[in-house]
This record gives sequence, C-alpha cells and structure tokens, in this order.
Amino acid sequence: MTDLVLTLIGPDRPGLVEAVAEVVARHGGNWLQSRMARLAGKFAGILRVEIAEDKAQALLAALAELAARGLKITAEPSNEAGLPASGRTLELELVGLDRPGIVREISQLFASSGANVEELATDRSSAPMSGEMLFSAKARMHLPKDADLGELRAALERLASDLVVEIRLVETALETKPQRAPR
Repeated sequence: MTDLVLTLIGPDRPGLVEAVAEVVARHGGNWLQSRMARLAGKFAGILRVEIAEDKAQALLAALAELAARGLKITAEPSNEAGLPASGRTLELELVGLDRPGIVREISQLFASSGANVEELATDRSSAPMSGEMLFSAKARMHLPKDADLGELRAALERLASDLVVEIRLVETALETKPQRAPR
C-alpha cells in the first residue's frame, strides 16, 4: 500500500467532492484524511488517500481527467519520515484588528522557535459593534521537546502587544508520535 497526498482546486460547484470520492473508490483507494473549504468562489482541499501500489498510476490518470471539469489535482507520495519523534502539541488562538503582516509576524516567531505549524485556519470578519475588520487565527503546531516553551510564550506576549492582538497559547498534549511499521 502507498499513501498519496492530493491537493485540489477548482471553481466551486456541487458535486466536486463526490467526483473525487468516486474516482478514489472506483480504484480501490481509501480516503483517510481531508481538509476542504470554499474560498472566494473556489473550492480547495487537501486529502490523503491509501491505495495499492499497483493501482496508484491508474488512480492518478483518472484524477487527471477531472481537469476537464475544471478541477486541478496534484499528487505527492506522503512522507512521514523526518518528523520529530516527540515534543509538545500547542494550539494558538489569535484575534485582533486586521492589518497586513500578522501571519508573517506570527509565523516568523514560530519558525525561530523551531515550531512546525501542522494546521492553520484564518478568517476576517466585521466586528459586531464597530464594523472594523477583525482578523482571527487558530493554529496547531508541534514544538520540539528541547524547545523552551516559556521563551516562546514571552515572545508571543511581546508580539501580541506590538500587533495589538489577543493571543492564547495552550499546550494540548505531551505526545510521542508512533513510528510507522515498514511496508
């Protein structure tokens, strides 16, 4: 068996998920994980599919045929190797007045601390009373076990003050990632 990570994007319309799911199922693939959303009239997603190695090329060819329906799909083999064996899982929530550069400032701080962003969701909405635009973000990240969590918290507090945003950082678990058995 092999795992593939697929990305897809196309004009939003009913039936896109079903079209991909039908192709995966027809080729004996197993839909393992996905994140999909409608953004600015486009439908975009990532998904992980497990499939027998001898059927992978046929699956990829069939997925490529969906381009005729406006859906662009790329595929890469998954690579679980190289991930840290252990560390902390952190969740961040941020909210504040929108302005350019917030994601850059936060992501630079994470990168400098060795944190790996595993999931990030951002949004912009109108504040209830003032109508000003609010920016919000939620992130899940992995922090290596030898990284200084106190130092990261202090740096986030300084950055929150500079950006005039509220930041909440929670350690969700001390985890050990299970090693995959060789296939």
